[in-house]
Amino acid sequence: MINLIVRGDNGRFVARAEAGVEWTAGFGDLSPTEFPMLWALTPYGDAVFNQRQIPLLLAELDRLPRACGGEWVQQARELCQVVERGTHRYLWFVGD
Repeated sequence: MINLIVRGDNGRFVARAEAGVEWTAGFGDLSPTEFPMLWALTPYGDAVFNQRQIPLLLAELDRLPRACGGEWVQQARELCQVVERGTHRYLWFVGD
């Protein structure tokens, strides 16, 4: 399970998603040229997105294959808004 958390630049917790990303083979099949943001996800590591990367991540969520989707997608969108509304905030995808 990959958890989604918004943190400040000092590591301070800001918000978290209820749902996590269930890693499926579909994520491994994502093209790094078509999905460079989501391609960065791994089931056992962390990926961090800053305010400038959020629009790119949102665009990828719009065209994400159904096999990779789930409840986490809407919650990721909401957390993206939290990042965009503040300064020095980052969206973390935290692997196991």
